[in-house]
Amino acid sequence: MGEFHHNIDDKGRLIIPAKFRADLGEQFIVTRGIDSCLFVYPLAEWNNVTSKLREISFTKKDARNFGRFFLSGATECEFDKQGRIVIPSPLINYASLLKECVIIGVNDRLEIWDKSKWDEFMNTNSDNMSDIAENLFETNLNI
Repeated sequence: MGEFHHNIDDKGRLIIPAKFRADLGEQFIVTRGIDSCLFVYPLAEWNNVTSKLREISFTKKDARNFGRFFLSGATECEFDKQGRIVIPSPLINYASLLKECVIIGVNDRLEIWDKSKWDEFMNTNSDNMSDIAENLFETNLNI
């Protein structure tokens, strides 16, 4: 969990905060996420996600389309000596990563957002969080 801001450079390199590096391990997966951001998974969690995807029948059109979307952009990454990763250009383009990026921890993964898209997400959804929480959680759950 947490929110950090770093700039992506001209070569597609982005610093991942030290807080997240140990959890990701030496090698991890970066892929297209939902909502025009990137998802970053430790290998063990990636294997869990892909095993769940394999359980969905390939005869379902939505399963095929989501698999293509999610898996075709997946790439294995590792850190350089400065704690940076190199994000491939198709993923940079998908997430519209221009300069300032927001890296957030979300349960089993990291998400990498372009700052303007993150700000738009927060502005659009902040006022609705009470309703969203009410719809997602049982009434006796205190968070």
